[in-house]
Parts: sequence; C-alpha cells; structure tokens
Amino acid sequence: MDPDLREAVADLPPSAKLVFVVLAEHDRLTQAALAEETMLPQRTVRYALDELREAGVLAEELNIMDARQRFYSLVDGDRAEDAPEVGLATESSASAR
Repeated sequence: MDPDLREAVADLPPSAKLVFVVLAEHDRLTQAALAEETMLPQRTVRYALDELREAGVLAEELNIMDARQRFYSLVDGDRAEDAPEVGLATESSASAR
C-alpha cells in the first residue's frame, strides 16, 4: 500500500481508518457492502467516506446500471483525483452487494 495514503489517514477517526483498511483489501465496494464488511451503521460509514474524501484518498464510481449506487475504492497513482468515473456493476457485485 502507498505510504502517502497511510499518512493521509493517520489523523482520521477510527471509523474512517477501518473503512480505509477494508477498501484496501477489496477492489471496490458500495456503501451497503462497506457497512456489512465493517459492521458499522450506515450513518457511520457515510461519515467515514466523507472523511476519506476530504483526505483525498477516496475514489467514487457511478454505477451506470443503477445511478443511485456508487462504488468506492482507494485512489491509486494512475487515477486522476478530480475525474469522476463511471462503472458497470459486474454480475457478482450487482447481486451480492
């Protein structure tokens, strides 16, 4: 994992750090999947995502199959932080998460 990303979340609340660790283990997850994986309430996950977004380590992708749903992942060196991405839900992520 990129040391700069770890440094960016060092001062964040524990809930944001937990969401960060879970996102580091997965390619991308929805908010509901994050709540399930972390066992945190939806509201806490939303707060953690806001904190990670402000820290500049969160990437969001719009699901073009369901515009109400977004996928979250950690930024990487190849990804532009300001460019929104649009993603298709894979069969497993659409049905399971």
